[in-house]
Amino acid sequence: MKQCPTCGRTYSDPSTSFCFEDGAVLSAPFPTQAGTRETGPPPTFVMDPNAPKPTQQARISSDQSTIGAVNLPGRIGQADGDTTAVPVSRRWQAQIAATSFFALFAIVGLALYGLPYYYNFMVSEFGWSRAQVTSGNFISKLIVGPVFGFFAGWIVDRFGPRRLMIIGILLAGAALIGLGNMNAALWMFYFFYLFNALGYVFAGPLPNQVLLTRWFDKSRGKAMGLAYLGIGLGGALVPQISKYLVLYFGWHVALTILGVLIIVVALPFALVVKESPGALAPKQVTPSKPTPMGWAFKSPLFYLLAVGSMCSIGAVGGANQNLKLFLTLDLHFTEGDAANVASLVLISSLFGRLLMGWLADHLAKKYVMLIIYLLVAAGIGLLFFSTIPGVIYLFAIVFGVGLGGDYMIIPLMAAELFGVKIMGRLMGLVLTADGVAEALAPMLVASLRDKVGSYSAGFGVLVALALIGSTAVALLPRKSAGAVKGVPAH
Repeated sequence: MKQCPTCGRTYSDPSTSFCFEDGAVLSAPFPTQAGTRETGPPPTFVMDPNAPKPTQQARISSDQSTIGAVNLPGRIGQADGDTTAVPVSRRWQAQIAATSFFALFAIVGLALYGLPYYYNFMVSEFGWSRAQVTSGNFISKLIVGPVFGFFAGWIVDRFGPRRLMIIGILLAGAALIGLGNMNAALWMFYFFYLFNALGYVFAGPLPNQVLLTRWFDKSRGKAMGLAYLGIGLGGALVPQISKYLVLYFGWHVALTILGVLIIVVALPFALVVKESPGALAPKQVTPSKPTPMGWAFKSPLFYLLAVGSMCSIGAVGGANQNLKLFLTLDLHFTEGDAANVASLVLISSLFGRLLMGWLADHLAKKYVMLIIYLLVAAGIGLLFFSTIPGVIYLFAIVFGVGLGGDYMIIPLMAAELFGVKIMGRLMGLVLTADGVAEALAPMLVASLRDKVGSYSAGFGVLVALALIGSTAVALLPRKSAGAVKGVPAH
């Protein structure tokens, strides 16, 4: 067990090298003599950073008062400042993981990955260009990201993710229902796409990343990987579901059914989820003032992380948003074959999430992030050879594995660099920047295709973006910001 020499906070994870509160380098592990009990707090406690450094007698008393609870899987302090350490059972952790799994299944898997499946129908029926059908993603994310991204992160840090998730699930479901019942008026397309973007910000990766970070400590990477399987499963199923729904009901009714499915799948879990382990304590604690985070903006590591994630997410978004258009309108794949390729991408992402989540718990997260970004670059590069038989399926596997870890590794890297106390607001900013890139890249690629008649230039831009992101990650330190830079206390 290690201790912060500044605030007295203790940590049981031997791989933790800096204090999540003030960034100070942790002391060497407390010695434990054979046959005696540790005089420090139980290793399953996370101490309140605002509490005074405990005396020796207080530590002994604390230890004696919790002897009967040593068989519990863990004790985690409330993330927003609650001074009460409470038992965290595996049942509650399983419920949290299930909540994030189904929320990500619906919001990202069905909505984010499902909508591009319908772009070619809109091009054919409404006479829109490729740039127009990708412009809904562009306009909505440019409005929603900068305006609501940090605001959503502030709400999560102060009040918890539950309320935000409920609103986001309802908005995402309403968005697909509206898009399924619109006509050729572009303003309707933009209006309902705005709902979809709000649903993504309010109920997608941001609140779920914070929720999982609060409830899991040592196995955080594994928990994040398992929860993010929902994205891969939803994304793999939605082309197959859509294929049959479109065949029997038409694409308008198919989108409407998907919207209803989002609400039915995700809302029940969000209604009963607990904000943090501290919410299980008998006495509720009023929201505390969020921890200052100005010190993070003084570190170049924040900007390297932001640039790296922006570039890679932009590359991923540009490929995903244009994939169905490329397969059906350029390579002339049938609807069934295009759906199979899209499903293979997301099936491969399931393996990628499990693999990268496991690696993140055993290797330096910087190297895991670098592997993911290089896989994205290599996968998109294979699209230049897509006319060669079988290469498109190789693309689906390589790109899918990289895709599986891409969104998941960002919060893990952010937590390692800057701690968990400012995760909501920090990820609000990072995901806002990612959203801008995810909005610009697909429309840029589609516009280049409309102008030059080929996707080659657009795919070249995406490969370059992924390589720039890899370079930024390579410049990150192997160790945490606190250990490397000595983050000042506040």
